[in-house]
Amino acid sequence: MARLPRHPRFPPARVALYAATVAILATSGAAVAGHPPPLPWAGLALAGYATLLLGGVFTLRWRVFVDAVVRGPKGARGVVLTFDDGPDPRYTPRILAALAKHSARATFFLVGHKVEAHPEVVRAILDAGHAIGLHSYAHDRLFSLRGEAAVRADLERGQAAIAAVAGAAPVLFRPPIGHTNPRIARAADALGLTVVGWTVGARDGLARTRPAEVVSRVRRAARDGAIVLLHDAPERGDREPAAVKALPALLDALATKRLPVVPLSAWLPPTE
Repeated sequence: MARLPRHPRFPPARVALYAATVAILATSGAAVAGHPPPLPWAGLALAGYATLLLGGVFTLRWRVFVDAVVRGPKGARGVVLTFDDGPDPRYTPRILAALAKHSARATFFLVGHKVEAHPEVVRAILDAGHAIGLHSYAHDRLFSLRGEAAVRADLERGQAAIAAVAGAAPVLFRPPIGHTNPRIARAADALGLTVVGWTVGARDGLARTRPAEVVSRVRRAARDGAIVLLHDAPERGDREPAAVKALPALLDALATKRLPVVPLSAWLPPTE
C-alpha cells in the first residue's frame, strides 16, 4: 500500500497532547494524595487539555491522532489539487474538462453511495488519468462520534463500492469533514488506507463562497508542496460548488505563479 512521505514522527500537537496527558495524570495523583492544585489553575489546565483533544479531532493538519499526508515532502515542487464529495453527473464532468485543458491531474475523494449511483462518472475520472480515493460511504457528519465497528463497516462498504467500478479498492482516504480520532485512525490502518488531509482549504463548499473568492484564497495561500481542498459536488442537494466556475481561473492563477499542478502520487512512494 502507499506509504506516507516523511514527516516528523511525532507532530508538535501530538507531543503537546501526550505531555498534557502526563501532566493531568500527575496532577490528579497529587490531588488524590492531598495536594490539589489551586482551582483556577486546575480549570485552566482542563480547558487547555480539552482544547487539544477537540483540536485533534477537528484539525486534521495537526495530525494528533493519525499520520496523515497534509503537504508534500521536503523539496516538493508544485501543488496537488484534490476534490471531495463526488462523483456528480452535473459538475464533475465540468471539473474534468477544465483540468484537461491545462493537462492537470488531480485526486478525487469519492463518496461510496454516489459511486454506486454514478459509476459512469467514476470511469470518466479514471479514463482521464486522475486518481481516486475514498471519502467514506455515507459521508456521515457525525462520523467521528461513531464506534469503531460502525466506522470500519462504512469504510469497507465504500471500498467495495469503488472496487466494483474501478477494479481495485482505493488506498487513499479523506475522512468526512476532515475529522479524525483514534477509532478512525485504527480502522483506516486496518484497511490499509493512507489518510490525506490538505494544506489549503478553498471553502468552495460553503453556500456563501463565490468563485472569485476561491481563486483569491488559493492564489494567496498556495506554495510548493501544498495540497488544495476543493469540491466537485455538493455534500448534499444540488447546489453547485464554487470551484466548478472558479477552476479555470484558478488554474491560470497557479500557472502565473509558476506552480505546476502535480499528481499526489508524485509525493508518495510507489504502491507496494
